[in-house]
Amino acid sequence: MFEIGFTELLLVGTVALLVLGPERLPKAASTAGRWLGQFKRGLNGIKLQMERELDAEQLRKELDHQPLRQLEQELREGVRMDMPGPSATASGQQPL
Repeated sequence: MFEIGFTELLLVGTVALLVLGPERLPKAASTAGRWLGQFKRGLNGIKLQMERELDAEQLRKELDHQPLRQLEQELREGVRMDMPGPSATASGQQPL
């Protein structure tokens, strides 16, 4: 994420020790770590939600393809052809 080297971390630690002092530094580091953890969890949650929404959108697009519509149309035509017409039932014939 950020490219921070060892020397930068050492400099930040030294400044924090001078500003906060040895009594308050552990509590401040703990609080900063907790905030960073919550921030990362929030970003991961947003990332997962975006991935789920993109996957759902892709699935909808895949289901909307022409072969499925063509299959549906063929099935509907097949059902219409198998249905007995009004003349077959009026003459007393049984459908096959």
